[in-house]
Amino acid sequence: MDSKRAPQDSMKSTWRTADKTTWSIYHHLINTLNAYPTSLDEPVPVHQKTEKVPHLPQSSQIIWVMCYAFVPIVLHQLWLRATGYGYLGPFATFQLYFMAFNAIVIRQVQVLRRLGHTWGYLDGDQHERDGVPDVGVGKVVAALFKTTGSRMALAVFLSYDPLVSPADAISDWQWWARLSVQIGLYSIFLDFWFYWYHRAMHDVSFLWKFHRKHHLTKHPNALLSAYADHEQEFFDMVAVPFAAGMTMWAIGLRLGFYEWWVCHQFVAYTEVGGHSGIRVHLSPPSTMTWLLKMFDCELVVEDHDLHHRKGWRKSHNYGKQTRLWDRIFGTCTERIESIQGNIDYEHTAYVPL
Repeated sequence: MDSKRAPQDSMKSTWRTADKTTWSIYHHLINTLNAYPTSLDEPVPVHQKTEKVPHLPQSSQIIWVMCYAFVPIVLHQLWLRATGYGYLGPFATFQLYFMAFNAIVIRQVQVLRRLGHTWGYLDGDQHERDGVPDVGVGKVVAALFKTTGSRMALAVFLSYDPLVSPADAISDWQWWARLSVQIGLYSIFLDFWFYWYHRAMHDVSFLWKFHRKHHLTKHPNALLSAYADHEQEFFDMVAVPFAAGMTMWAIGLRLGFYEWWVCHQFVAYTEVGGHSGIRVHLSPPSTMTWLLKMFDCELVVEDHDLHHRKGWRKSHNYGKQTRLWDRIFGTCTERIESIQGNIDYEHTAYVPL
């Protein structure tokens, strides 16, 4: 990587302390939503790499994701009951879940900020977290809306049946049993397609130019999860989720709209959290984590953090939901702070609701 970056590649972030009259609508939107990844007026704990890393259990994360995922589902059903209408049209459904998706992501960024100021960040003894770059504020905001919007449009178009209300879907215990399997398998299948697309972006010279912007950050924050060029955004937002959904269909576990919505929430939680760099030991919430752990294939925050910190054209840790495909295809790298002997299972963190 060149030591001198072109202006459009700069990661300099000074806009938060600049005169607000110089801000665009995107700057004001982040400010209004309080979607900052860190607070300028709060200290961040700094830890040496040999200091113990607190553990964050699966249960706390699963409760968080499920609670927020069911807010729009409940609102959907309450609207049907209050109005007496038999259905909510596809466009209105898209709007409801699109707004909920954005609200949940913003809430997660706020929660991760709180965790960061409580527990610190990985590699914090060497480098602070990158901010949202001055040249990329608009792109960061647009990427959030494009990601949530395209994924919800895909789910509505392929799986939404207006005649199936939330109550009709979730009142059957078999729906819950099927959902528990779908949550785990969807992330694994999605990660398979993501692994090979992501690895190709690094390994194939022609494709690297579409991925390099995402790697300008060596110490990413949660808002930089989708900081990328348009071509990469298409694969992240549409192609990979579509391939995963079709894979579920092919094995007889076709995702209905409400199942796909919940699966999207687990995936997005992992994507945003995986770029936060918070110094806690956690595996992405999933109903299959117990199985992945048996084969040392569960992901932790440090895995993707090392992908950014240590990788450029050639890298490692290509998976973003699991470590399964990196383990199978030999692209794992050694952890530094999250090694087993450095995990404090007695000192637990949690995700505040």
